Amino acid sequence: MIFNIVFWLLYFIYEWFGLAALSGEYRSYFINACVAFPFAFVVCYFTVHILLHKYYDKWPRWKFWFLQILVSILLLLAKRCVNYYFIYPKFFPHALELPFFSFGKLIVELVNVYLIVGVYSLFYFVKNWYEQRQQVRDLVQEKTTAELELLKSQVQPHFIFNTLNNIYSTALKTSPETAKLISHLSSFLSYNLYDAKKDFVSLISELDYIKSYVELQRNRYGERFDASINIYDDLEGITIAPLLLLPLIENSFKHGIASSINQSWLRIDISKQKNKFLIKIENSIEKEREKHQIDGQGIGLKNVRRRLELLYPDQYEFKALKEQYTYLVLLKIKILE
Repeated sequence: MIFNIVFWLLYFIYEWFGLAALSGEYRSYFINACVAFPFAFVVCYFTVHILLHKYYDKWPRWKFWFLQILVSILLLLAKRCVNYYFIYPKFFPHALELPFFSFGKLIVELVNVYLIVGVYSLFYFVKNWYEQRQQVRDLVQEKTTAELELLKSQVQPHFIFNTLNNIYSTALKTSPETAKLISHLSSFLSYNLYDAKKDFVSLISELDYIKSYVELQRNRYGERFDASINIYDDLEGITIAPLLLLPLIENSFKHGIASSINQSWLRIDISKQKNKFLIKIENSIEKEREKHQIDGQGIGLKNVRRRLELLYPDQYEFKALKEQYTYLVLLKIKILE
């Protein structure tokens, strides 16, 4: 925002004072700047933020350049009309000596505006490159910090798992339900200690991890909590960043199930649509929760959004919807080859 304000303010000042200083006609060139500014702004925005940013890698090159040239010609003719019929007669009558379709004049104006587009693009992409580098550095730093904290907590993990297995074997004989919980806890810890370090894991593994977490929570809340995890399509070969879904599940408990005194529920649906997979997470909330902030802006969800932007740029859709008695999160991610 600041970059755009500063850039376009400087451009307006240049169009006004920079040109008026040569002739002293400040009022005339102020009007000229008011016409040139929106034209240059529209061309820059359309070229950089729409064509280059959204469609350059998606469209065939001929389609990209055809649309770019077509829009440039239309906008250039629109500007020429405003100047020739409204601005020039009143402020620059000598400019009417050239015909409307003066090839030289049109070329000069086109070159001038695309010089501005080039300068804007240069500053814009340098700024974005710097911000992306900073984000990568922050992500690496956060990952390093998390790994250090994880290492601190890894007190003889093999000993812990061996102990859990021994307890599981004992409980299996006396209390099958307790043994089941121990099995879920063991799977949960194993994923945190080992799989979470990977860049990507199979979606099936991530869902198994979520199942273990939900089962442990089911034991905590008892009969007043019901959960279902539904997989509608074959997920073989699909990968996902580890621990990406856990904050979304934790959010369901934090903002709905944990504070509920009545029957509560959680539903997780996973499906595949062409080259994307869809995860829908929906949970119940009580009417009293309306006075609390449940708008998808908590720290956990902000971290999920940030990781999605870094790991899946322009390859995901994320929505968080709150209704009177339910909270719904929709996450759609492009399947990476």
